[in-house]
Amino acid sequence: MRVLGIDPGLRALGWGVIDVDGPRLRHVANGICKTVGGELADRLLSLHRQLTIIVEQHAPDTAAVEQTFVNKDGAATLKLGQARGIAMLVPAQAGIPIGEYAPNAIKKAVVGVGHADKTQIAHMVRMQLPGVVLAGPDAADALAIALCHAHHAQSAGRLAAALGRAGA
Repeated sequence: MRVLGIDPGLRALGWGVIDVDGPRLRHVANGICKTVGGELADRLLSLHRQLTIIVEQHAPDTAAVEQTFVNKDGAATLKLGQARGIAMLVPAQAGIPIGEYAPNAIKKAVVGVGHADKTQIAHMVRMQLPGVVLAGPDAADALAIALCHAHHAQSAGRLAAALGRAGA
């Protein structure tokens, strides 16, 4: 299974791709889609184009996106929500199923605690994907999202198998 993790952002949208083969995890690629200034519509279009190329190049089987929550700055939250819409639209256009995870769930799955900082997340991503060269903190977060999705998918698969055996 190939997983695309996406950390939404209007200026810097992190992305990371991993391959999952049973318990084995392998880093494929990671990076950051950047936008600079300009009108909001142009920045969203730029994110859409960049992320579309990534999906075409890496052909993920599934995608995962971090959920966003309202913070003190309502305008910033709204803009982040629009970037998140692009992060969900591009995989959906390609027919790729999308998982959504709360920030604390991602941190707990990757670091073991729900209130880890970016340094801890990057460290644990490096531990789980030996040899990875991170394009930056946003890319590390995106890989953490992909790892979280892989862990959840594996757990769901084991549960489905156990239920199938119990019903047989």
